[in-house]
Amino acid sequence: MPPTDASPHAGHARPADLGPDSSLGDDTSPCTDQDPGGTDGEDTLDLRLPDQFFALPPSPDTVFGGSPDRGGDLLDRVADWGPTSTPAGVFHLVPVRVVQDLPLISRWMNDPIVAEFWELTGPPSVTEEHIRAQLAGDGRSVPCIGLLDGTPMSYWEIYRADLDPLARYCPIRPHDTGIHLLIGDAGDRGRGLGSTLIRAVADLVLDKRYTCARVLAEPDLRNTPSITAFLYAGFRLCAEVELPTKRAALMVRDRPPRHLP
Repeated sequence: MPPTDASPHAGHARPADLGPDSSLGDDTSPCTDQDPGGTDGEDTLDLRLPDQFFALPPSPDTVFGGSPDRGGDLLDRVADWGPTSTPAGVFHLVPVRVVQDLPLISRWMNDPIVAEFWELTGPPSVTEEHIRAQLAGDGRSVPCIGLLDGTPMSYWEIYRADLDPLARYCPIRPHDTGIHLLIGDAGDRGRGLGSTLIRAVADLVLDKRYTCARVLAEPDLRNTPSITAFLYAGFRLCAEVELPTKRAALMVRDRPPRHLP
């Protein structure tokens, strides 16, 4: 497996959340556009994908009758998405401010349960380098603090999966949007909060990003609580994907079809 480039996502296994420890559930139907055989062997060389797989999604003008000014932002201005109500309280994604947020994020990264999958343990400079690599880029990945009723309690990365090294290892569609996350404090884990927030963020992505048809995540296959949280949040287990540093569960949530009169 060739190495990835030095992107903010390359080389790090991403967990998502540490949700309830239960079975994966029944919603594990495979993706029809995935190659279940993996990345080795002649079958991969002969893979043929339908033309519609590569088709760009319809424009906002066509689908929504409007054309919002995106200003060239690759993720449609995450900073302007605003708060959203959830059963757990009002949740708000706020882009990271390094000076203010670094001590808290670094402390979370050094939690042994988080560290097992994020691999960003060490002094604050380790986390700072990871965050600044995203902030200094072209906007394809936005690191955020998750506020629940005004209290910082989680770390998120909203990223363009079609512009990420992930696209080298599994079929990705134009404008697919990925999420990485961690729940910071142990007291917030294991009680279903993760799945509630994952659902809320996926709703935000699909609501604010008109050209995005799918929200993706790729937690480590060993991270059963994370996978379970995504399933409870309306994602499906689409495939297992061999990435450079982990075997991942590709989780997918599709934009629901529009209800026509």
